[in-house]
Amino acid sequence: MSRSLSRRSVLATTAAAATAAAVGPLATSTAAHAAPALPDGTSKDKVLVVGMDGLRHDVIAAAKAPYLTSMMANGTYGTSLLYADPMAATSSGPGWSTVSTGVWPDKHGVKENSFAGKDYAKYPGFLARLAQVRPQLSTYAAVDWKPLDTQGTVTPGADAKLVLDGDRDGYTGHDATIAAETESILRNQNPDVLFVYFGQTDIAGHNSGAGSAAYRDAIHVQDGYLGRLLTAIRARPSYATERWTVIVTTDHGHTDSGGHGGSAIEERRTFVLAQGPGIAAGARPADTRLVDVAATVFRQLGITPDPAWGLDGKPIQERSTDPFEILYPALAARADETGIPAGVLGWTHTAPSGWSVVNSAMGTGGVAEWRGWSFATDEFWSRSQRDQSRELNVRSRGIFAVADSDEWDDKASSGPYDSTLVTPAYAVGGKSTVTLALTTLYRQEGAQSARVLASWNGGTPVEVKRYTSDVISRPQTLTLDVPSGAANVSFRFHYTGSNNWYWVIDGVKVTAS
Repeated sequence: MSRSLSRRSVLATTAAAATAAAVGPLATSTAAHAAPALPDGTSKDKVLVVGMDGLRHDVIAAAKAPYLTSMMANGTYGTSLLYADPMAATSSGPGWSTVSTGVWPDKHGVKENSFAGKDYAKYPGFLARLAQVRPQLSTYAAVDWKPLDTQGTVTPGADAKLVLDGDRDGYTGHDATIAAETESILRNQNPDVLFVYFGQTDIAGHNSGAGSAAYRDAIHVQDGYLGRLLTAIRARPSYATERWTVIVTTDHGHTDSGGHGGSAIEERRTFVLAQGPGIAAGARPADTRLVDVAATVFRQLGITPDPAWGLDGKPIQERSTDPFEILYPALAARADETGIPAGVLGWTHTAPSGWSVVNSAMGTGGVAEWRGWSFATDEFWSRSQRDQSRELNVRSRGIFAVADSDEWDDKASSGPYDSTLVTPAYAVGGKSTVTLALTTLYRQEGAQSARVLASWNGGTPVEVKRYTSDVISRPQTLTLDVPSGAANVSFRFHYTGSNNWYWVIDGVKVTAS
């Protein structure tokens, strides 16, 4: 088909299209309307993103899902936890906005399903972004939760789209139609990038709960649709010369009894599963986040994001080089914490090589896990107490450092919370400036203090920054002039409190120039 075909959209919202489609994971249904004609693709690098609404990843193993299981074995599978209020509810509007835009809700602005405050003009979805920077690509979107189209979350920028109304007509038939039309396009046309959405898993979760047979059956059906799409890709006559990446993800989890929107760990569960060129087989990274979908799409298409886009995500194959990531073998199960399952390994007082924690002024007693600076995972720390904004630590990845006087004081203690985290010494000889970069989540209360200090050549630490108000998971940079004669610098993070809040440090990087 000629590349000169104008960019256009195809809208289908009739129930007849859905009822004409066969239902079931291996169905070979044909929609009641012809698939739209896409412009001929221009890239050998191709990407299919499959969104499965409300799919709790820890239920996949209990469902009959051979295609998802195969992708896990042959691709990279990263699980993570979402935010909660007040950043955003664990709902579809914020979740799919995060997937599509590659930024967190404090940027894209969607906090719940009204989409009030959305800022897709500044943070468009990845299909809209591709239409700006690579308009020659052939793109397609299919959804049956209509707000993903009407609100501009997913479909803008697509050359063609299929939009059905699952809320009005039911998702079972419309999911089947989406599978059939996408399968046809993959077999008979030459698309470059596709985003397809299936909604019945979320409905089954609401109606029957994530622990139900109906929920597992819905996963089985959608797994079958995924299998049909994968088979259609491999059946393409030009498949041998193409480089296909397939990404599967979700927007939020579900409680065992059904429902989402709150801060329970089951509602916050998400995953990104990807298979394709340069993506490791069988990898289970602990530093993947939901914002990584869009960044992975760009990487697989050979597109380098402009820093002005403000993406929060990174490609799924790109690992964090944070100094705390080496601590996984040291992570332990709960000691004094009671609300964290015994099998969750997620904290340690062991500092990375070259780092240290100074507790000489620290009080005695308290909750063992949080006595002085600790190193923890989101799965562990955010379980310690819900709804105190620990869920907002979204820009930390993997293991981070945390000083938490609030949780420490939940067990009898005496004396103050006073702890200092000390970095290694970094060479700065012959340099004019040194920059400390990090990510911080900080909550201020009362007389607590949070200070960054610099020590040149091992001398007396000097305060170079003090936090006096909340910083909700933000990257920070601090650039200092290097004093004459300084050969090295180390930094100290000194936190004091008395049953106040907490300070999180992650992503520490020091560069001199």
